[in-house]
Amino acid sequence: MARFLIALPVVVALVIGAAFFWGLDPDRDPGAVPTVLLSQPAPEFDLPPVEGAGVPGLSRADLSNLERPALVNVFASWCVPCRAEHAVLTRLVQEEGVPLMGLNYKDKPEDAAQWLRDLGNPYDRIGSDLSGRAGIEWGVSGVPETFVIDTAGTVVYRHVGPIVAADDLARVRSALAAAAGAAS
Repeated sequence: MARFLIALPVVVALVIGAAFFWGLDPDRDPGAVPTVLLSQPAPEFDLPPVEGAGVPGLSRADLSNLERPALVNVFASWCVPCRAEHAVLTRLVQEEGVPLMGLNYKDKPEDAAQWLRDLGNPYDRIGSDLSGRAGIEWGVSGVPETFVIDTAGTVVYRHVGPIVAADDLARVRSALAAAAGAAS
């Protein structure tokens, strides 16, 4: 027992040192959040529309047999970064014709509808996930998050956080292009 107590500080120091060096790895992306959904069909879900938003709800069936790859954006009216990325998503829809589906996460329908009236509604469909259950199925770690879905309804890319920086937008466009190329 005495030997164990003597070796314990050395073991603790080695574990902390290993974690430190792992964190300094230049090839590691600290913003990358792993997901089991990549290369998998979108999860099963069926959400009603956001009352007052003027678009239908969203389900897994809506993501199958798409004409072109689409984005599924998880957002909420109470989310400040969602407001920041909204203009970028709107431009993607208006200028590039990207289909955009929304998953309104743990939000009051009246707040979400007002937010969309104030900022504009670029979404083709929006599902109201009041309970957060669909968000759990999608593996959402927070809002905003955006998923690229190919024409067969398979998740091919996940972006955690707002899409506001040029490199974020470039990665999303690249994933959309790759999904479109794979469908051809």
